[in-house]
Amino acid sequence: MTQTQGTGAAAPRAPALPWTVRLRIFGLVTAIDIAERPDGTVNRFVLSLADRQARASARPDGLGVVSADVAVDASRGLWARVFSPSSSSADPAAPALPVLVYFHGGGFALLSAASAPFDGMCRRFCRELGAVVVSVNYRLAPEHRFPAAYDDGVDVLRYLGNAGLPDLGVPIDLSRCFLAGDSAGGNLTHHVAQRWTATATPSGPPSASLASSCCSRTSAARSARRPS
Repeated sequence: MTQTQGTGAAAPRAPALPWTVRLRIFGLVTAIDIAERPDGTVNRFVLSLADRQARASARPDGLGVVSADVAVDASRGLWARVFSPSSSSADPAAPALPVLVYFHGGGFALLSAASAPFDGMCRRFCRELGAVVVSVNYRLAPEHRFPAAYDDGVDVLRYLGNAGLPDLGVPIDLSRCFLAGDSAGGNLTHHVAQRWTATATPSGPPSASLASSCCSRTSAARSARRPS
């Protein structure tokens, strides 16, 4: 009896990652291991050697997406990278675009909105979801203790409601504002949404829906325990 006859068709194999991707992952993981000091602090210089950065660009990329960095609160280094379809690629007859506020991963202590993998992923979100993406560059632990990252997330929502986004050349609809994140960003998504909905009269986007991936809260707890 063949395997197909007895148990059905074999499960398809997961596609293999290209060797270049595996090499980048190995390099980043190695750099993170080296950069993490025994006392829980991070050697930012060592990490920067493997954290490939991408610049914002007003010139449309191959997906027809443009990006710009927007200062939310310069006094504490809080900013966001905004991705939108270029005005030339947008359909003028299409309805206003929803807004996706995205929180990157990295254990609350690593990486940024400018890290190339997150930049590339947000560009794909923008193109494939048909949304304006606001990638939040929140403050990192352990330099900034818990709940600094949560505070930053809520303040970005307030900023969107009060100042709005710069002229993107495409219509946007802040009444359709969604939150998303991966790893530590999933934790941020949950708590920022929880804080937002607990506010009696929030100043910001009229509604926020939640799309979250759960993650460990160990890093957040560790930063809370760390003395200033």
